[in-house]
Amino acid sequence: MNKLKFGLPKGSLEKATIDLFAKAGWVIKTSSRNYFPTVDDPHLSCAIIRAQEMAHYVEEGVLDAAITGKDWILETGSDVVEIQELIYSKESPRPARWILAVNEDSPIRKLEDLEGKKIATELVAFTKKYFAARGIQVKVEFSWGTTEAKVVEGLVDAIVDVTETGSTIRAHRLRIVHELMQSTPRLIANRESWRDPWKKEKIEQIATLLKAALGADRMVGLKMNVPRAHLEGIITLLPSLNAPTVASLYQKDWYSIEVVVREEIVRELIPRLLKAGAEGIIEYALNKVI
Repeated sequence: MNKLKFGLPKGSLEKATIDLFAKAGWVIKTSSRNYFPTVDDPHLSCAIIRAQEMAHYVEEGVLDAAITGKDWILETGSDVVEIQELIYSKESPRPARWILAVNEDSPIRKLEDLEGKKIATELVAFTKKYFAARGIQVKVEFSWGTTEAKVVEGLVDAIVDVTETGSTIRAHRLRIVHELMQSTPRLIANRESWRDPWKKEKIEQIATLLKAALGADRMVGLKMNVPRAHLEGIITLLPSLNAPTVASLYQKDWYSIEVVVREEIVRELIPRLLKAGAEGIIEYALNKVI
């Protein structure tokens, strides 16, 4: 039986990724003692691996495809096929930001002020290349965790760390000096696997449905009945991806209208629709929008 070996990122993106796959149509069940979760697809086998290592395993062919961050593809310099950007995260749909931060009272105000200074980060290779490209001599050391504490305690002059909202940086009374890059999750594939017709089709299937699941995020469907006399007025109130679907009801001077809208506008929209003459309004969740 043909089978695709797929890598799921361990850690901060793990739950969000499994939830995304559920919306896309795959039920993945994990165990705290097992790095090989079960999935309800006989043509798919999954492994949970640290995002930092994922691109390397895909390049080597240990995995056919996987999800990892753009940051770790650049950090490892892995030669993989980037299939699709997937904009999601554990906290928000915003990209993760790799920033350089210092203590609030540090005299460092720009990158050039770091000449001869020490920086701690998990993103060592990328940080070295970043400063070297700008002709700034710095010492970059690997941080095994609690990176913020190293600059707070004076062990290093600055840190390069990842943040989504900046709340952790502010909580440690640090100041952002510079943003090095933004990173989002990417669906990647091994080059040889991508040349295999069956594996390529399977990867494309996953890409299409994951994108559709992300497209449905914070979107809902609305369905309602509207008398002919109020039809045009209701239509003008309805934002949609395209024109709303309108169908006449059997042997009645009424219409059924169906539309897809952003979830956050529903609380304002439904009362307006009721006042404009709509009845029998139904709101329903969406798993995919293609």
